[in-house]
Amino acid sequence: MASANKTKPEPKSVAAFLAELDAPNRVIEGEALIDLFARVTGQPPVMWGPSIIGFGSYHYRYESGHEGNAPRVAFSPRKAKLVCYLKLESVGAGPLLARLGKHSTGKGCLYINKLSDVDLGVLEELVTDSYQEMARAYPN
Repeated sequence: MASANKTKPEPKSVAAFLAELDAPNRVIEGEALIDLFARVTGQPPVMWGPSIIGFGSYHYRYESGHEGNAPRVAFSPRKAKLVCYLKLESVGAGPLLARLGKHSTGKGCLYINKLSDVDLGVLEELVTDSYQEMARAYPN
């Protein structure tokens, strides 16, 4: 039997999650990212698991038979870094990442120390590119 997905929509409110953060700067940055992601996606923020704020959703199915739902784009205001979950392998992402500012990346993750380290206009372009790529790849 396949294991259940740990990251799924939760009933907890995004505002309640932000209110519990220990770092006041992460609350402010979280609110700024909610505004940016909501403006780009036209979707409301939804808690996915205990610490991810997602926008939109898609259904995936792997060849192995494993399937589930995930947010099209998301972020988490973690203590050490802000983590944005984006489709960074899209054609448009490379040039945008080069113009973004101080950041690092991992598989599908963009890590930012603080929002003031990056160009928010470029970040908005990255979120837009990622959301559109996910919509094309998983039209639902």
